[in-house]
Amino acid sequence: MRLGILSDIHANYEALSAVVEAYRHEAIDKYYCLGDTVGYGGSPNECSDVIRDLVEATILGNHDAAVAGRMDYSYYYEAARHALDLHAQLLTPTNLAWLKGLPYQLRLEDLNVLLCHGSPVRLEEFEYIFAPEQARECLPIYDELGHLTLIGHSHLCKVFALSPTSVEELPPIDFELRPDRKYIVSVGSVGQPRDYDNRASYTVYDSDRKRFEFKRVEYDIEAAADKVLKAKLERNFAHRLFIGV
Repeated sequence: MRLGILSDIHANYEALSAVVEAYRHEAIDKYYCLGDTVGYGGSPNECSDVIRDLVEATILGNHDAAVAGRMDYSYYYEAARHALDLHAQLLTPTNLAWLKGLPYQLRLEDLNVLLCHGSPVRLEEFEYIFAPEQARECLPIYDELGHLTLIGHSHLCKVFALSPTSVEELPPIDFELRPDRKYIVSVGSVGQPRDYDNRASYTVYDSDRKRFEFKRVEYDIEAAADKVLKAKLERNFAHRLFIGV
């Protein structure tokens, strides 16, 4: 089975549209979203509509949780709070109800794949995994991890190979899973990449070949940025799209 896994769209309809079009050439059987469909960008309803129609299941992200009233985000910086407040006002009742019902994790038992937004250790805390020391916090729950655990949240493409006692960071390039290791993979961001590559990030997992692939696609950044500015959101949310940070 070929899975299309994407994350952190952040209301960037132009990036999401480019990714959906690129996926048409990948012979995908099922799609999964790892969360944060909303936040930061100018198209929260449009992106929610696309994801609801496209994917088999979506995981709750921290921005989704904030907009849906499922977490306290008073400690977020002002510009991020403003975007979340605005999206909560803009979302249709159907999309808001959808966010309110999203799960913190999903286990694909037949494929031995675990889906989360952030670290699987404390799901409701939405903790990051972008360095080996953070991945090591998962060793006490090694037996609960999937052969492949897929996360978003950091907006970075990362690969960590785990044994019961060790963690090794691997380069974020296409690879085949070894049977004697478990893997935590951060799939990057569709709508707000932060690795200085401004192209939208998306991924493919072939469960038969045990092969994981990272993909990037260009999109109309100017149009996405213009929507951010027209929504009177923080100007930096628009500017950072051009530099991928």
